[in-house]
Amino acid sequence: MRPRTFELVRYHDLSGVSGTGVVAEGCVFTDGSVALRWRGNNPATAVWPDLDSVLAVHGHHGATEVRWLEPERPEPDIDQLFGTSHTVRPPTGIADPAGLPAPHPRGWAAARHLR
Repeated sequence: MRPRTFELVRYHDLSGVSGTGVVAEGCVFTDGSVALRWRGNNPATAVWPDLDSVLAVHGHHGATEVRWLEPERPEPDIDQLFGTSHTVRPPTGIADPAGLPAPHPRGWAAARHLR
């Protein structure tokens, strides 16, 4: 699962505070927690345990809905990504240590080209 972004769209403002239209932006994280950012003259950010909690408080009995900004995408199957021919090889050591550059005669601090 990946984080998903959404907008809270309010069709009828029962409280008379936040107005109608898109009143907040949010993100549902992979663990289900939600960050919600209110728009308007008094913007604020809040973190909620889940989207149901947000709607229980701010849903205004169905007058507000969640509009997802991107479709939900299923996680790809790892076998589909790599196929059956993918193999993991152990790391190899340096074949010829003589091929490494020589140390600088005055040490690392004098090697300006490496900074």
